[in-house]
Amino acid sequence: MESRRAIGARLDRLFCLDEWEADPAFRRFIPMVYEPLRFDWAHFFEADFVQRFNGFMLAGREEMHTVFLAVFPTEAVLQSFLEQSEPGDLLFMHHPLFMECGDPRGTWGQGFLPIRPELLQAMKEKELSVYTCHLPMDTSLPIGTGGAIMEALEAEMIRPFLPFGNGHIGAICRIQETSTSGLSGQLRHLFDIPYVDFEGKTLDRIDTIAVVPGCGDVVSYMQEAEALGAQAYITGEIHCHIDNPYGKQRFAQMMEYVAETTMSLIGVSHSASEYLVMKTQMKRWFEQSTSLRVVLLPQEKWWL
Repeated sequence: MESRRAIGARLDRLFCLDEWEADPAFRRFIPMVYEPLRFDWAHFFEADFVQRFNGFMLAGREEMHTVFLAVFPTEAVLQSFLEQSEPGDLLFMHHPLFMECGDPRGTWGQGFLPIRPELLQAMKEKELSVYTCHLPMDTSLPIGTGGAIMEALEAEMIRPFLPFGNGHIGAICRIQETSTSGLSGQLRHLFDIPYVDFEGKTLDRIDTIAVVPGCGDVVSYMQEAEALGAQAYITGEIHCHIDNPYGKQRFAQMMEYVAETTMSLIGVSHSASEYLVMKTQMKRWFEQSTSLRVVLLPQEKWWL
């Protein structure tokens, strides 16, 4: 058994939450998705979360026995958490909202979607806790979304790039020499995905990569990586597949860049790229640092 407050304080220290102001993404997207539902999120969620949009979104019973690890709060993930948990248990996630990113070989997505208020109420009534950590986890090293990918690829960091807040969301790294085909196969296995999303050049020799977990589908990010010597760019999304005018404009911009890039651009899905840290580093951290039982909650489908 562990104390919820003590676990929260240790997670805050691990990801230096006190050094961050409000999360720039979710301070916009949480009001955007909940206010049309007339859901009073600002009073339902924990007061500190409403200010920072990281940390305890729901704070349940003080005694904690099990932590569940996930990346997005999909309906299936939340139902599994409700069914398998006991009062006081913790759901630790990267995102406080589900992001329907779309499938490069299937249906395009809707973007950020709210957690149904009924599920939020059910978690609160069961005295469960939910803690999320977004940009602080994206910039954290060695434990972080990018750090987990570098660890799994046995990559040596050359330099960070793409500064955000108190850190960087990208890294230029050296890896053992491979090819586009070899790297793509390695990534399919590592992220347990049926296929990668691919654009750009097919190369026989790759030893320098850029790692940008999540939404790396930004032309300027790729141009900077290319200028820094990356031969391959590994990210969650190389294309925006959000089915609205903004997503279609982003897709068109990327296709213009794709025609001129010298790099292999490889997408492994937004959710899978950010779940790896849960599956490896955070699972290990909780097992080594706490007495909590650890349960993984992967998505059934990563391209979603």
